[in-house]
Amino acid sequence: MSRRASLILLALAVFFTALSPLLRWYAFPRLAKIPANQYQDMVLEARGATLLDYGTMKARKVSKVTIVQTLKGNVAAAERIGKTAGRDVVVWDGLSYVQGPDGKMVSEIPERYIFDAHSQEPVHATGEAVDGDPVKRDGIEFKWPFLTEKRDYEYFDAQTRTTSPIHYKGTTTFRGVRVYYFEQTIPWTRVGFPKVMPVKGITPESVAGTGTTRWYTTVRRFWVEPVTGAPVYGEEIHKEELRGGTLLGGRAKVTAFAGHVKMREDYIRHTVALVKSNRTLVLLMTSYLPRGFLVLGALLLSLSLWLEARARRPAGPAPEPAEAPEPVSA
Repeated sequence: MSRRASLILLALAVFFTALSPLLRWYAFPRLAKIPANQYQDMVLEARGATLLDYGTMKARKVSKVTIVQTLKGNVAAAERIGKTAGRDVVVWDGLSYVQGPDGKMVSEIPERYIFDAHSQEPVHATGEAVDGDPVKRDGIEFKWPFLTEKRDYEYFDAQTRTTSPIHYKGTTTFRGVRVYYFEQTIPWTRVGFPKVMPVKGITPESVAGTGTTRWYTTVRRFWVEPVTGAPVYGEEIHKEELRGGTLLGGRAKVTAFAGHVKMREDYIRHTVALVKSNRTLVLLMTSYLPRGFLVLGALLLSLSLWLEARARRPAGPAPEPAEAPEPVSA
């Protein structure tokens, strides 16, 4: 009986020991993915910003500028593109809506971002666009890969439609979460005007016809939780200028927007709580269960060997038979 139990425990020890690396290196890369139907929004603010008044074409200080960013998973498009690409795909239809202190629209930039659900690498397909212009992204945008590394990544900038490195700057703690800090600087670059302008009757074509051009620069910062690859906080030091042309009345340039854009406090709290929850799920597959299975396998192996040794232990000498009782006569 002990030998049979030993063999069963040995089989279980082999099973759990083999399951540990399979779960980490085979199952996790295939099971961990961004859901195709994910929806998220984010509100950022630039307090004490500078904003162009298109009525007077002069820059003025305002109390704050609000940026509302939404990302909505397009399930139907993801399934269609995924069948063609032969892999799990996520399609995010995004919108960056900027409004002034009076609530009026300053700009709105729609975007379609298509990427691999597991690795977050961009997937090139029809419909990939920024503000209606077709683009071909290289590098990540919005989210880092699962198990983010301490290195530079290529990051796509939607304003310039270009990709450049975003640099790993170190490890720190943000609101009790261990994070990697990344920073990217986009130098002054000439960019196009948004398709939707804040003043009725003014179009990108009419502004371009005056010879005036739009320029942009930013310092982009992210604090990324490395297990999930999700930013828990982000901010930008963002500047835009209009330069030259007859629209500026002889001036060389005028500030269109300048401000330190930061996440609003309530969205910071919500994001940190969500990332902490998702982090536990990822760690379950990458650390807790694989290590637990290894420990369990070692314990089962030890118990199996102990039972086997006990079964093979030689038996002690047989007890001597008791003497038969004397017959009793009547």
